[in-house]
Amino acid sequence: MSIPVPIPVIPVPIPVPIPVIPMPIPVILVPIPVPAVPITLIPVPIPVTTVPVPRFPAAGWMGHGPMPGSPRGIDLNHNFADLNTALWDAEDNDLVPHEFPNHYIPIPEYYTFANATVAPETRAVIAWMQCYPFVLSANLHGGELVVTYPFDMSRTYWKAQELTPTPDDGVFRWLATVYATANPAMASAERRRCHYDDFTRYGNIINGANWHTVAGSMNDFSYLHTNCFEITVELSCDKFPHASELPAEWENNRESLLLFMEQVHRGIKGVVRDSDTELGIPNAIISVDGINHDVRTASDGDYWRLLNPGEYEVTARAEGYEAATQPCRVYFENVPTPCSFRLERARGRHRPGRTRPGPDPALRLQRLRLRRLRAHGRGQ
Repeated sequence: MSIPVPIPVIPVPIPVPIPVIPMPIPVILVPIPVPAVPITLIPVPIPVTTVPVPRFPAAGWMGHGPMPGSPRGIDLNHNFADLNTALWDAEDNDLVPHEFPNHYIPIPEYYTFANATVAPETRAVIAWMQCYPFVLSANLHGGELVVTYPFDMSRTYWKAQELTPTPDDGVFRWLATVYATANPAMASAERRRCHYDDFTRYGNIINGANWHTVAGSMNDFSYLHTNCFEITVELSCDKFPHASELPAEWENNRESLLLFMEQVHRGIKGVVRDSDTELGIPNAIISVDGINHDVRTASDGDYWRLLNPGEYEVTARAEGYEAATQPCRVYFENVPTPCSFRLERARGRHRPGRTRPGPDPALRLQRLRLRRLRAHGRGQ
């Protein structure tokens, strides 16, 4: 049953809040046998359209542009803020992670302007993502048979295809592989190409940017602006399958969906508490040694961090507290390893519970760009 849920505006740690146009998004809460996991489905973020969708041959509707009837011709899946460029500029200037974050990257100011080409549906989805501490997500598309994982945007801006992995490439490859290998249509040795690309040579998974680069994808935005790891699943060669084909499509994807959702337990979880009060510390940063991507605790101090099996050195830090580090081991069973922290108040210049305002990363980057432009002008 689809229940229209109004999306509230929740304050989040970004320098420029996004103006959100309240609108109902159909959300389905489904009891699926994945232990202790709240599961939310959005059937489609695009409003119902009266524009007729033409039937195409079994090869499906080719292309990845705007769907017929989408508002203002906007491709909603690629309508999110480009946070990749800001991160890579900061990395090139050695600002990460001390002066520019490697996670929860702030949304650029231009994206919040009233005349920005941002659909109200996109704004609503962003607000929804900011409301809840999602851990794992899948974007379900049609028109191909492959699972793609971030990054979707190539780091070399002029390259249409370039392998551009995230710091969590191993985890993303595992998530994509779990889905692809459990999908009979993808895993079949007799499967044919949908169009031109032969994805079987990659195991039916591919890095998004290595397929075709796009800026502002939901996958990249989820990874860089929230704690959520998101992949895209191209479910079928036919982008608009006939209703009679849907039972077969469900059978092809049912087990894949269940196995994918079970991966939410792969990694570590815990609570970061104040050692004196035992209260949870919100927005504490969880860092894993060797992985240049952090996550943050939720409002009650708890966190979830997807990791492949192995031994890790994990550090928790928060403003006004001494950082703490401990080893955490992730096992092969789909059971998260408890890894909690009790942080002591910092002694010295910081007063307990107070935070020190830091530099604005966006302003810092703007100054660096202006400095480079001036230097370039003098050199001519």
